[in-house]
Amino acid sequence: MSTLSTQIPPQDEIAALISRHAPRNGDYATAIGNLTFHRQSSVTESLFHAARPSVAIIAQGAKDVTLGSETFHYSRMQYLLTSVDLPVQVRVAQASEQQPHLCVVLGIDIADVAALLDSESAAGAGGTAQQKILPATRGISVSDVSPELLDAMLRLVRLLDKPGEIAALAPLIRRELTYRLLNGPVGARLRHMALASSQSHQVAQAIDWIKHHYAQPLRIEHLAGMANMSMSSLHHHFKAITAMTPMQYQKLLRLQEARRLMLVEQIDAGTAGYRVGYASESQFSREYSRQFGRAPMRDVGQVRAQLSGANASADRAYSGLP
Repeated sequence: MSTLSTQIPPQDEIAALISRHAPRNGDYATAIGNLTFHRQSSVTESLFHAARPSVAIIAQGAKDVTLGSETFHYSRMQYLLTSVDLPVQVRVAQASEQQPHLCVVLGIDIADVAALLDSESAAGAGGTAQQKILPATRGISVSDVSPELLDAMLRLVRLLDKPGEIAALAPLIRRELTYRLLNGPVGARLRHMALASSQSHQVAQAIDWIKHHYAQPLRIEHLAGMANMSMSSLHHHFKAITAMTPMQYQKLLRLQEARRLMLVEQIDAGTAGYRVGYASESQFSREYSRQFGRAPMRDVGQVRAQLSGANASADRAYSGLP
C-alpha cells in the first residue's frame, strides 16, 4: 500500500480502501476493534440510531445527523465527534451508484481518553491536560479533518492489509487518534466528558444508568443522587448535552428499542411495548405514533419496505440498545 499512497492524495486513498473493504451497501465490521465502514449508494430516509462515543470521517458523500431539533450536516473530509451515547436520526444526504457515500467510524472508549489525559498531566504536558475546560455542551459536533488526523486514520485502515501488525500497531495509532481529537477544534467536549469532576462526566453516568435500565421507572431524585448532582443541575446539564430531558431521553430509548424489536425480532406491538417498560398498550401506541408519525405495525411495515428497497437488513441499518 505504500506505493499507492505516493500516487494518489490521502483523501482519495482512504475512500478507495473503504470502497474495497465495503463492496456493497451496509455496515462492515473489521479485524480492528471498533473500526467499521459504511457504504450507501443512494440518499436515504432518516433512520433512528443509537449513537455511541465515536469519530466518523466521511471519505465521500454527505450525511445528516439530527439530535432533538438540531441537525448536524457533514460531508467529505469532515468528521462527526460523538462524545456520549445519544439517540439520533441519521440520513445519507449525498450518494449515488457512481459516487457512493463512504464513511469510516472508530468507536472511542472514554476510559482511554481519561488515561491519556492522566498520563499527560503526570508528565506535565502542556497540551490537552492544560487546556481550558468548557461548560457542558452538545454531545455531538462537526469539524474539518486535519491532515494529521487523516494521516493517522489512514495508517489505521492500511493495517487491515497487514493483519499480522494489527495487535502491535493498532493500539498505538488509536492513542494517536485520541490525541489528535483532543487537540482538535472540538476536543474540549471529549476532554470534558472524560474528567471525573466535570458536569459532562456526571451526566454521562446518568445516561449510562438510563441506557441500561430504560425499561424501569425513572425517578429523577435517584438519578441525580447517583450522578452526585442536584435535580436542577442534572436537568440543566443533561439538556445541554443531549438536547432533551432525562424523561424524554428514556422515552426515546424505549421507543427506539421497541421499533428494533418489532423489526428484527418480528414481535407484535403490545409485546414490544411491554418489553421496553410500557404498562399500557394504548399509551405505547400513542407515544410511538407521535414519535414516528405512524401506528407501530404500520410504521414497521414501511421501514421494512424501505430497508428492503435499499438492499439492507434491519440488523445492519438499525442500531438498537446493548
